[in-house]
Amino acid sequence: MTIFLILAPYGVYTVLMFMTSATVSVFAASAICLATIAIDVAHGRSVKILAAGSAILFAAIGLYLALLNPSLGTLGVKLSVDIGVFIISLGSMLVRRPFTLQYAMESVPAETAAMPGFLTANYIITGAWTVAALLMMAANIVLLYFPGLPVWLGLAVAFAARNSAIYFTKWYPEYRQIKHGAPAGALPEAQ
Repeated sequence: MTIFLILAPYGVYTVLMFMTSATVSVFAASAICLATIAIDVAHGRSVKILAAGSAILFAAIGLYLALLNPSLGTLGVKLSVDIGVFIISLGSMLVRRPFTLQYAMESVPAETAAMPGFLTANYIITGAWTVAALLMMAANIVLLYFPGLPVWLGLAVAFAARNSAIYFTKWYPEYRQIKHGAPAGALPEAQ
């Protein structure tokens, strides 16, 4: 359920980009980010760096499109979103609060969160998401500078990068548990 709430704004944004304007897509994604924040707050959980940053990112792009440059193309919008996600992800690591840490700390017991490898595991998982954002960004840059390439190429890279990051997020805690002999449930799992 957690991974669904994390990815819901991006899924809606992606689907709406095929069906409506980029402006509507990013504002809808921002609204869904705000809804996920409201769900977290209603359940007594913290406001997440990724959700808040994404809400601001989508709203800022929407305002830019609505007020300053409504002619920005689809690739420009996708690239802007990918750059924003990359900055949020990398920035969270640079300020020593990898964005996955908030989700992990809410899904494991306090003694697990205090384990020495817990923070390292979250840096590694956040790093995987940062690399995925970088790959999506690179694919959009290539499509922007080589417009003759098929659009499905960017979609394929985005699909592969995102799904690889999801798989890694699920696999890595199990791997650490086996490798380091941590008791069952001692490391965060993607839900």
